[in-house]
Amino acid sequence: MKILSIAISSRKGTRKQTVREARLVKDHGLEGDAHAGKWHRQVSFLASESIARTRRQGLDVTFGDFAENIATEGVDWKHLPLGTRVRLGPTAMVEITQIGKECHRKCAIYYQAGDCIMPREGVFARVLSGGTIRTGDPIRIEPSA
Repeated sequence: MKILSIAISSRKGTRKQTVREARLVKDHGLEGDAHAGKWHRQVSFLASESIARTRRQGLDVTFGDFAENIATEGVDWKHLPLGTRVRLGPTAMVEITQIGKECHRKCAIYYQAGDCIMPREGVFARVLSGGTIRTGDPIRIEPSA
C-alpha cells in the first residue's frame, strides 16, 4: 500500500493540482488546500484503482481530477470502518471520519469529467498527527486499539 498522488487546490469543487510532497497539519489537513480546516473532512482519499476503472470506461481523467487529496494503491478505502487509523509515510496519521458523501449539486468535476466517483468511493479523514508526505510513501493501516 502506498501513496501514488498528492493533490491540492485553492478552491473547493475544482480539480486539484498534483504535487510530489505536501505537509499534513494536525487538526487541519493539507497545507494550502481549500478543504483543510477544523472539521471532519480535512483530507480526502481515493483508490487509484477506482480512477483507472473510470479511465477504462472512457473518461479522460487522472490524479486530482476528482478533487481527491491522496490517491493510493492497494487500499480498499470504502470498506475500512469509521475510526480506522492510517499511517502515511514516517510520521503522519489520519483517522477515517466519513465514507462517501452527498453531493447537493453537480460540481465542476462532474461537468468536466462526465462523472464523479467521490460521492460513492471517496473517503475522508481528520489529521491526528502531521508531517511531510511524499508520493511513493508507504501506507499502513494501524491495528484497532
